[in-house]
Amino acid sequence: MDLNNKKVIISRTDSIGDVMLTLPICAWLKERFPKVEIIFLGKGYTQAIVNAYSKVDKYVDWNDYLNIHKADKIRNFRALEADAIIHVFPDKKIASLAKKAKVPVRVGTSHRAYHLLTCTHRVNFTRKNSNLHEAQLNHELLRPFGLDNPPDLEQVIASTKFFSVSQVSLPSDFASLENVTILHPKSQGSAKEWPIKKYMELALILAEKGEKVVFTGTENEGKTFRNEIPTHENIMDSTGQFSLEELMFFISKAKNLVACSTGPLHIAAYCGVNTIGLYSPKRPIHPGRWQALGTNVNILVFDEKCPSCDAGKDCDCILEIGVEKVAFLMR
Repeated sequence: MDLNNKKVIISRTDSIGDVMLTLPICAWLKERFPKVEIIFLGKGYTQAIVNAYSKVDKYVDWNDYLNIHKADKIRNFRALEADAIIHVFPDKKIASLAKKAKVPVRVGTSHRAYHLLTCTHRVNFTRKNSNLHEAQLNHELLRPFGLDNPPDLEQVIASTKFFSVSQVSLPSDFASLENVTILHPKSQGSAKEWPIKKYMELALILAEKGEKVVFTGTENEGKTFRNEIPTHENIMDSTGQFSLEELMFFISKAKNLVACSTGPLHIAAYCGVNTIGLYSPKRPIHPGRWQALGTNVNILVFDEKCPSCDAGKDCDCILEIGVEKVAFLMR
């Protein structure tokens, strides 16, 4: 199926990390079909991420469709003049809308019953038990467009070079900072988390060595650990103070970033920052599936062969990762 001079919607209306692991399929499409126009359908808060990726031509905010009349939704969606839509993140409402808007080619996983009625192409693959990375699995949905097999992980990582963060003004306390170590302790519930007390211990070790350390997170996340941040001239709290655009730029200037499997970890990896990801080895949340993509990524688990994780049991072995192991990976 030739997509040159066609418009393709990539539908991924969930979180920052998931969106970033979807961007490589845009690079694959552009490489195979240089004249394709790629429209990314996402939730508004991810727009800054997508805008930083040069292989996407246009961003459409799904939030703009949520509170308008049904007829207007169809009319607006049809006005995109899309020739195809790829449902990377399955959404029944979007699948139904794409069909009603008469998008000619509609691709989705065969593992959603509603795709039987709403998609023209249903690709049969499983994510949960696969040994492939999430970004590789996203490529499976490109089979109707000529993909024979998903690219290897090195090829996917190479596509991060199309990500470029714009310079923006930062809050005055952080405007002149660079080469700092960023600690991002929380994940908004998206991952198993390393203990707050270990982040604080790590911060003190680095600060005593003369390193600048900055804690990042949302305002609500900051409220959960702000009072535990050590008082030290080299340790700063930025929680709740950055917009996404500002956070992206601040991360891009950092020397190190430590986090579990969450959006800022993926941003740092795409930016080439020394990225230290703390993971559980349990399927399907293990790093083989969700590790950040980049050329300077370090992955830590406590025990790759953890018996509880191997058995699929709920396990908190990530709590046992030592502070010294994380500090060893710092630049």
